[in-house]
Amino acid sequence: MATEIERARSEPGGEAHPVQREAESARETALDALRVRHRDDEGRPLPGPAVTPSEAPLTPRSTTARPLAPAPLAGATHALLRIGFGLLFMQHGAQKLFGLFGGVDGAGATVPLLSQFGLAGVLEFFGGALIVLGLLTRPVALLLLLEMIVAYVQVHVPQGGLPIENGGELALLYALGFAFLAGNGPGPWSLDRRLLPRLY
Repeated sequence: MATEIERARSEPGGEAHPVQREAESARETALDALRVRHRDDEGRPLPGPAVTPSEAPLTPRSTTARPLAPAPLAGATHALLRIGFGLLFMQHGAQKLFGLFGGVDGAGATVPLLSQFGLAGVLEFFGGALIVLGLLTRPVALLLLLEMIVAYVQVHVPQGGLPIENGGELALLYALGFAFLAGNGPGPWSLDRRLLPRLY
């Protein structure tokens, strides 16, 4: 083969001889087979037998999952969850602070402002309002999450049993909602996204 290639190179005419072209093509194919190997999802070569370029994935496969819901729908449901939790939570604060919705005793009574229940009412009403607006959502949600954990431990755990038995399921449900907001933020429809876009 080498003798044929040398003979082909010495032939006049300026064009490569068919034998030379065939040999160089085979050489390039062999080099490609040595250079190209299977790659992982990040594009790094994996150990294993060499393959031809047509068989090896030259670009990493996308690992980003396609969202099940369109972005506008995801943003709308995120806002619905945040606003709904905030409005429902404000009602508990309005009961304690202003005696609305029957107050704390069903007859419009309020709680002393400078008490643990008064502090709870402030957190529930004004913290809930901030959640509705989507303003300072992460720190407020974290604070309200801690409040719900304390309420469950102080009020419901001493009664024993599961949350459905001791009446603590509502406190835990609020805690889960605020945990979601603390971890995921207010969503796109919020004042945080407008006023503090770098933080949210």
